[in-house]
Amino acid sequence: MAVIVAGDAANVTYDGRSLIIDGQHKILFSGSIHYTRSTPQMWPSLIAKAKSGGIDVIDTYVFWNIHEPQQGQFDFTGRRDIVKFIKEVKAHGLYVCLRIGPFIQGEWSYGGLPFWLHNVQGIVFRTDNEPFKYHMKRYAQMIVKLMKSENLYASQGGPIILSQIENEYGMVARAFRQDGKSYVKWAAKLAVELDTGVPWVMCKQDDAPDPLVNACNGRQCGETFKGPNSPNKPAIWTENWTSFYQTYGEEPLIRSAEDIAFHVALFIAKNGSFVNYYMYHGGTNFGRNASQFVITSYYDQAPLDEYGLLRQPKWGHLKELHAAVKLCEEPLLSGLQTTISLGKLQTAFVFGKKANLCAALLVNQDKCDSTVQFRNSSYRLSPKSISVLPDCKNVAFNTAKVNAQYNTRTREPRQNLSSLHMWETFTETVPSFSETSIRSESLLEHMNTTQDTSDYLWQTTRFEQSEGAPSVLKVNHLGHVLHAFVNERFIGSMHGTFKAHSFLLEKNMSLNNGTNNMALLSVMVGLPNSGAHLERRVIGSRSVKIWNGRYQLYFNNYSWGYQVGLKGEKYHVYTEDGAAKVQWKHYRDSKSQPLTWYKASFETPEGEDPVALNLGSMGKGEAWVNGQSIGRYWVSFHTSKGNPSQIWYHIPRSFLKPNSNLLVILEEEREGNPLGITIDTVSVTEVCGHVSNTYPHPVISPRKKGLNRNEQKHLTYRYDRRPKVQLQCPTGRKISKVLFASFGTPNGSCGSYSIGSCHSPNSLAVVQKACLRKSRCSVPVWSKTFGGDSCPHTVKSLLVRAQCS
Repeated sequence: MAVIVAGDAANVTYDGRSLIIDGQHKILFSGSIHYTRSTPQMWPSLIAKAKSGGIDVIDTYVFWNIHEPQQGQFDFTGRRDIVKFIKEVKAHGLYVCLRIGPFIQGEWSYGGLPFWLHNVQGIVFRTDNEPFKYHMKRYAQMIVKLMKSENLYASQGGPIILSQIENEYGMVARAFRQDGKSYVKWAAKLAVELDTGVPWVMCKQDDAPDPLVNACNGRQCGETFKGPNSPNKPAIWTENWTSFYQTYGEEPLIRSAEDIAFHVALFIAKNGSFVNYYMYHGGTNFGRNASQFVITSYYDQAPLDEYGLLRQPKWGHLKELHAAVKLCEEPLLSGLQTTISLGKLQTAFVFGKKANLCAALLVNQDKCDSTVQFRNSSYRLSPKSISVLPDCKNVAFNTAKVNAQYNTRTREPRQNLSSLHMWETFTETVPSFSETSIRSESLLEHMNTTQDTSDYLWQTTRFEQSEGAPSVLKVNHLGHVLHAFVNERFIGSMHGTFKAHSFLLEKNMSLNNGTNNMALLSVMVGLPNSGAHLERRVIGSRSVKIWNGRYQLYFNNYSWGYQVGLKGEKYHVYTEDGAAKVQWKHYRDSKSQPLTWYKASFETPEGEDPVALNLGSMGKGEAWVNGQSIGRYWVSFHTSKGNPSQIWYHIPRSFLKPNSNLLVILEEEREGNPLGITIDTVSVTEVCGHVSNTYPHPVISPRKKGLNRNEQKHLTYRYDRRPKVQLQCPTGRKISKVLFASFGTPNGSCGSYSIGSCHSPNSLAVVQKACLRKSRCSVPVWSKTFGGDSCPHTVKSLLVRAQCS
């Protein structure tokens, strides 16, 4: 039998059980890594870590708006080099799932659609509309032609084994009625005609036309997925959310490793054969690419965090799950399944045709422990858990029992930018009506006016006042942020939220006797990215009025002047050349004006640890390093718990020079204080393991010389003798100190712990001997390891916390 190497396929089909690659049924684990949300320098490490975590496939969207920012003008350089990214995946021996869209949602600006598409006459997005279908077809053909020209489809010997057309259309189809149904059929026909030689999927599309496969998205597809819409299609899960995207003003949603593993195992038990983690590495929304209110850090709680560091125990626990499932692969795919009730909330899913080729997944849906009888043996199942038995006898893995280590990520300040002399400032001038070139007798919509060239739109007008008087400005705004200025004086700001865009700015002010100038700065924090009729979305001021105590002035039908963007943007002051075009002043006062640009220089931290900019002392704006935007920040927008949604902003090392790096920050608010900014490095400095002697033994993958991969997979698996605490420091670090060690009944967990009623006095010495000055170590959870059993007949565990230096 020929050796089948991932990333080197030739023929991909499917049946009712799974994808079939070169004649072999496959259970595949996939991880989403978006080339645009990292850098080419990061790609090899991210892909290698995914492969080490048991990932078979790398999944990515294709981002139309960064590849064709202007109609007919294409860009595939730098972070946009999708061909280079896919070739890197192939070089690591992995497959690719290419989600062409072209609408992708993905918390990406405008759902990945280029904004120029909005201006096409008569266009309606994502429906049976000829202008949209024309451009969608042209773009999809261009991407497929590019992939074919580089021989990247599996049918050409490349790594792409699966493609996706459209994205989660089932969520908006009802809004388009019959036109939506005909559009789905048209999109499926387009996909087939593109003739890629690999299968296509549609996610959240229960009626995906043949031969396209309908796939599931969500956290619990083992419970919610209705299944393939044909017995000849496999069960595919295109988005298993490893956490959730975060918006400004909201706390992060944390999803445990145990919960993810449970639902993956349940999906596999119900004949699932392809699971994609969204995201496996989220990365960074550089520049202005995040959609509305979405923070710059994307899915930082994924198995690989924003910086590409292992997020433990999530990465390690899922790696163990993948290994355990792969041990079951042959019986799982044999075609024979039996479901056995073991109790009211307990079920055994049994696979295999022969007694010596049998695998079982024992599911406990109860919130309590449950002891069940299966094949004349007794098994104690943890609450809400699934045990994987590759031979229908021995438990190789339990979703609720985490053998993987935990780690602690720390940020260390390497340079403080706290001296006044380090900073220079340039303050935006508030434009007057006479200085604007765009005029309208009514209020203009924000997006149509800026054409997505800037987050900022100035709206200016002037009016006569017969006498000076205290007054109130009221602006009803549908959008994200509004800053108000009257006679060049800042009078206040207001903003919406992710769930409530509309707001009322109401501020007291004083007017001059005579001519008064009013300037409103409308600010967007990302374009919308979801929902039907994106092309109709409206952002901006809906009404403007002034109350002076006696009567109201209405400004909706006044003559308005508009300026798109800020002067600093126009001159590109965040670049070396652009910075020379304006007059900078020495920074003298920590109490600054709103709309101020700050400029400083910093040195590149030594070493290879990821670098982050600590903007905890700032308010709201955007930051650039050596001319490259590291994203929007909004530190002043706190969550309900009083926390900023994000403080640290990733600076990829490829953005840095050896020294004298240019840092430019646009601060919208007057409270921002650049003297509190620091340049930090990010690393894993502590590791912890907490394993019970009732846990399954670590899975050992067989690797025998002289056997090909297919034969190795079907060898009888084996286990290490005992459960173990296994610790590993990041590359370049070793265990320098054991901070805590207790074998017995330690209280708490890796987050908070203490010695319990049962404790071996040898705990610290044994662990120190096994682990100190080593990059990795393992300690069996066994009484003999610690010189005897001081409290027999008690379930014992080992908890170790160590420092990596």
